[in-house]
Amino acid sequence: MDLYLLAELKTISLKVTTVDMQKPPPDFRTNFEATPPPILIDNGLAVLENEKIERHIMKNVPGGHNLFVQDKEVATLIENLYSKLKLMLLKKDDVSINGLMSHLRKINDHLGRKETRFLTGDTMCCFDCELMPRLQHIRVAGSYFMQFEIPTHMKHLWHYMKHMYELEAFTQSCPADQDIINHYKLQQGMKMKKHEELEMPSFTTNIPVEVSANGDD
Repeated sequence: MDLYLLAELKTISLKVTTVDMQKPPPDFRTNFEATPPPILIDNGLAVLENEKIERHIMKNVPGGHNLFVQDKEVATLIENLYSKLKLMLLKKDDVSINGLMSHLRKINDHLGRKETRFLTGDTMCCFDCELMPRLQHIRVAGSYFMQFEIPTHMKHLWHYMKHMYELEAFTQSCPADQDIINHYKLQQGMKMKKHEELEMPSFTTNIPVEVSANGDD
């Protein structure tokens, strides 16, 4: 998502190639063996692993340093959100649900105090590129496996998501609902059904009516 944003700002030229890791193409196997994506190739240099890719973007990609701001409070605020989702999908009990809900409430309150479009200000940064995909997983996987919905009274969080859904950087990098669901099915040892594999990709990017009706206050 960081790279999509830079491409949207026209600081870089970007080409994204998806790889089915169950059946990777021969040239991928030859060059990267079993290395899982993401893989960044910049002028012939391959950079592996998320942290190394982020450092490379910050130091070598035009405009990349602007994405990587320092904010310890925000870093702490979002760091365990994904683990809370995975725990809820595993445990499926009130304790894990309440744990995720409490974490979302903290993020909602932070956005309310900041009164900005994004986590650290009115321009996106690396933390937004981490948070929004996690929120999307919570929406899609939480609803599918647990009927879990982000409460509409968390209006600051929903307005934040609305701003993100309006960005091409997010919509272009967002996986289809089916891909998100399949990811967690594989984690749980489940298999995609044949009719699911043939479905047209769908993308959950709508905002609840009661939230959008309140505007961006």
